[in-house]
Amino acid sequence: MSNLLPGENLILKDHPHWVVLIKSVWLPIVAVILVVIADFTILEQNYNTWNLPLHFRTYFTLAVLALALLWLIVVWIRWQSTTYTLTDQRIKIETGVFGRQEKVIPIDRVQDCTTRMSVLGRMLGASAAPSSMPANPSGV
Repeated sequence: MSNLLPGENLILKDHPHWVVLIKSVWLPIVAVILVVIADFTILEQNYNTWNLPLHFRTYFTLAVLALALLWLIVVWIRWQSTTYTLTDQRIKIETGVFGRQEKVIPIDRVQDCTTRMSVLGRMLGASAAPSSMPANPSGV
């Protein structure tokens, strides 16, 4: 991190866990699987009886693949554009692709760090760790 405070040491700089990607990409994957199944079963068997245009199956499959690929690219870019930075003085969360947002939490303001892990989360090494800070600046 190029903008460390004087005397500040970088502890960790990372992106969200890869499980976040899986939660976002299941829809295009299911859509591609359904289109491929329909392409080789329903559309293939009924192609002539439904009076579909020539190469409809090909164009339909390519269109769904293109949309799924676009979706995956957008999810990847959003995942890459979120960065968590932990130093010995603060926690910094940076998000955004075109407009960057930065949230900085001084370490001495963090009151609690509770983690929640499901069984699957434990197997995959993923957890949710929200932090809480005092509501007023005096810390009382």
